[in-house]
Amino acid sequence: MKVAVLSFAHVHAAGYLRLLARMPGTEVLGCDPDTDRAAPGEVRGRAVADAAGAGYADTYEQAFAWGPDAVIVCSENARHRPLVELAAAHGVPVLCEKPLAASVTDGEAMVAACRAAGVRLAVAYPVRFSPAYAAVQAAVASGRAGRILTVSGANNGAMPTRARRWFAEPELSGGGALMDHTVHIADLLDDLFGEARAVEVYAQTNNLLYADEVAAETGGLVSVTYADGAVATIDCSWSHPRSHHSWGGLELTVVGERATLEMDAFDQKVHGFSERQGRGTEVPFGVDLDELMLRAFLFGPEEGGMTVADGEGGLRGLRIVEAGYASARTGVPVAL
Repeated sequence: MKVAVLSFAHVHAAGYLRLLARMPGTEVLGCDPDTDRAAPGEVRGRAVADAAGAGYADTYEQAFAWGPDAVIVCSENARHRPLVELAAAHGVPVLCEKPLAASVTDGEAMVAACRAAGVRLAVAYPVRFSPAYAAVQAAVASGRAGRILTVSGANNGAMPTRARRWFAEPELSGGGALMDHTVHIADLLDDLFGEARAVEVYAQTNNLLYADEVAAETGGLVSVTYADGAVATIDCSWSHPRSHHSWGGLELTVVGERATLEMDAFDQKVHGFSERQGRGTEVPFGVDLDELMLRAFLFGPEEGGMTVADGEGGLRGLRIVEAGYASARTGVPVAL
């Protein structure tokens, strides 16, 4: 299985390269020619591939000439579309980093291009592979929780500009924290609620956090109403302290008629304090969600396991984000 990682703009690109390089039966090639918007000090290009033990191509044309069986797009959000359309033109299945695109218009064009070419389009939402989410999903599917009434979710992370400046540049990212951290939970709810789709979105945003550094919103709260009457709130803020030993996390509370379900997607960790470092520390254990997602994309889901989100699902999440921005501007709910 030959897999090409196109662009290293996203912080997950290096991790994907490392996972693929050690995955049996997989050959990996990196390609990162578009470094024109990288900030000083951001490590990109061949150095990233070399550190991961992966091959490297100088251009996207060379990467496709290599004959990949699949590609993973890790560019800035606004640059997803041309790379996905390039993969579609070459007839190569593609896993695109989340969110699907920086705009619904681009997302629709990507889905249409892959559909017309008969090419699989998947979106990188690893949280749906969390054992904690699997337990929530099973409780809802079995009916043990009863009808879902409301969901409270939080995807709080650290300000991402220390790793990649473009996350807070709307012309490349499509927005700020609302764009970055709404879609993971929107994807979980899209899977959890099945055919009960989102019908209305209300959102508020601000940039009280880091207002002296960026103009994009750094805090937000999104309320989503679904066709079956369930209401979900999503805290999508970049509110995790920079000095904290963890980047952030994702938590979900699902309130049903017969049970309340709580999950923490990333708490497979031993927590402690390092005397040497003078700060808290975490030692992770258990499954690697990115690895599970990559394996499901490349080789199919395990028996009874989770499938990778598809382009249509990614587009539904993007529509929630776009409606959230419209609501934040106007101060009123926006229908989908």
